[in-house]
Amino acid sequence: MFTGIVTDIGTVTAREARGDTRFRIRTAYDTASIAIGASIACSGVCLTVVQKGDDWFAVDVSAETLSRTGLGNWQEGSRINLERSLRVGDELGGHIVSGHVDGVGDVSMVRPDGDSLRIEVKAPDALAPFIAEKGSITVDGVSLTVNSVERATFGINLIPHTQQVTTLGKLKAGDRVNLEIDTLARYVARLQQWSKPA
Repeated sequence: MFTGIVTDIGTVTAREARGDTRFRIRTAYDTASIAIGASIACSGVCLTVVQKGDDWFAVDVSAETLSRTGLGNWQEGSRINLERSLRVGDELGGHIVSGHVDGVGDVSMVRPDGDSLRIEVKAPDALAPFIAEKGSITVDGVSLTVNSVERATFGINLIPHTQQVTTLGKLKAGDRVNLEIDTLARYVARLQQWSKPA
């Protein structure tokens, strides 16, 4: 489990095609404290550490994950949002995030809004019912508040701090982002479905 509060921006330093695809990611984390088998959210995708060095760790990504997320676009030099898994007693600064991406959204607009950046994202139609104004959503691993919704397009604002400590400040129209809907919205929708008369 994660919170959507990014704690490092990593850089992909190698991509290797094997049975799966192995990515090597440079990080500022103290890798001595990262166990082999640990989970790290990489731009919102929960991945398992399979190898590590002094300033890097490696993850294996299946073809299924590459096809359902934006990770297929990662190349050497790609910058990615990182978050280590939540430990009991940690501050829950964002919202509960599983690291299981629900779909990929398309950035349709980026413009300044005061010191903030206003970003609009078109989500897959199947996710639209789960996205609510003033609710939470995870975009490339970052916990954000939804400011507006019109059909499957939602708007978010990035304050200067978020622009600086995540990769989202570099987004532009046409970019694709990993989306994870709020877990609470998922279960409310499921309960409503089951409470309908047969």
